[in-house]
Amino acid sequence: MNFLGNVWTPVFANDLDAFIPELWAQEGLMLLENSMVAGNLVHRNFENQIANFGDIVNTRLPASFVGQRKTDADSVTVQDAVTTNVAVPLDQHIHTSFLVKDGEESKGFQNLRENLLAPAMLSLAQMVDEVVLTQAYQFLGNSVGQLGVTPTKSTLIELNALMHTNKVPMQGRQLVLSPATEADFLAIELFTSAEKVGNTTALTEAALGRKFGLNTYMSQNTPYVATGSTIFSDILINNAAGYPAGTTVLTVDGRVGGTAVQAGSWVTIAGDGIPHRVTASVGAGTPTQLTITPALKRAVVDDAVITEYVPGQVNLVAGYAAGYSKTMVIDGFTVAPKVGQLISLGIAGTDAVYGALSTPTTTGILLDRPLAAAHANDAFVAPGPAGAYNFAFHQNAMALVTRPLAAPQAGTGALSFTASYNGLSMRITITYDGSQQGHLVTCDLLCGVKVLQTGLGAVLLG
Repeated sequence: MNFLGNVWTPVFANDLDAFIPELWAQEGLMLLENSMVAGNLVHRNFENQIANFGDIVNTRLPASFVGQRKTDADSVTVQDAVTTNVAVPLDQHIHTSFLVKDGEESKGFQNLRENLLAPAMLSLAQMVDEVVLTQAYQFLGNSVGQLGVTPTKSTLIELNALMHTNKVPMQGRQLVLSPATEADFLAIELFTSAEKVGNTTALTEAALGRKFGLNTYMSQNTPYVATGSTIFSDILINNAAGYPAGTTVLTVDGRVGGTAVQAGSWVTIAGDGIPHRVTASVGAGTPTQLTITPALKRAVVDDAVITEYVPGQVNLVAGYAAGYSKTMVIDGFTVAPKVGQLISLGIAGTDAVYGALSTPTTTGILLDRPLAAAHANDAFVAPGPAGAYNFAFHQNAMALVTRPLAAPQAGTGALSFTASYNGLSMRITITYDGSQQGHLVTCDLLCGVKVLQTGLGAVLLG
């Protein structure tokens, strides 16, 4: 009371329950799992054991056996029950942080959940899905369809046949489509007509469901690049007979006194429709021969147009060491790479391929995982071709490994809780920031992504 006997009324009717980290973590984990698409479809390895960034954890591939034959006089042939160990570094510490200003503390937890926690979980789910789905570029050795060409029922049948050929288990085959490719398939009456499909789901929910042995999903994070990269389309196939599938060395013409084709850059060739990386070029500004990897998948004709995607460079004098995981400084781009776009570094055709995350710019790019090798200043940063890279896989094609993060030390004034459920673990930490007058909330998780078997996945180009 004051000296007149009146009761003081607080400026804010603060709800202290709003800052119980157990509530934030448990609710956040539920929101995170519900928001992910691809992250819920791959093999998820989790143990409730505290880990730190950079720790190595081990997951295992299923054992492989070969059927044997015997007679009544034989003993059974005993095979080693060996599961292959796969080391996965926990090299992705993903977080979203935001400040709850003092003036917002009058809101209860439910208000903060809708206004702050749900969007934060959506951002984490988006990044996890981007990381998982851009691993599709490691499966380009198994592809169907063509970039820039609308896929059809036959494309799905070809994909199903490819997975049969690669002996992918029948159960658990997933296909995650870009919005554009899903729209292409929804336009096929066979996939939506109730009398043909047997239900109205495709019409009422715009969901394809299971098609040709594949459980289909749509994710806005599936790699899709419409246009935007700097390209040249003035190089042509120069061979009267054209070239058959399987060719890697191409005689070319068309460009006169222009820019040399850089080894390491990506190209597409009309009629072939898959990404190729240039490993060698003859002729400088007037190229006469290109060597590509992989080989042509389809025959091409004389004067077929070769579209070249112009690379930039690493822009750091010291270069980047293997394992670098943050935004790389780049230059040489007049058009920024796109979210999800295929990115390769260096000039060797066997270098690792990555996907671009977040919002790339002409001067900075964040890759889908830490660098597999060191790259010096001016190393080529090559964007891949435009198109859709829809990802088909069995859950054992790759692993998403998570481990709980340690709570802050007692006495630091931080409130923290780690929630773990169904193969996921996430931490919420709440501290008070005196300089900005509010509670700092950090939602984070520690994970690693690892391709286990490329034979269990494929890319549907579109």
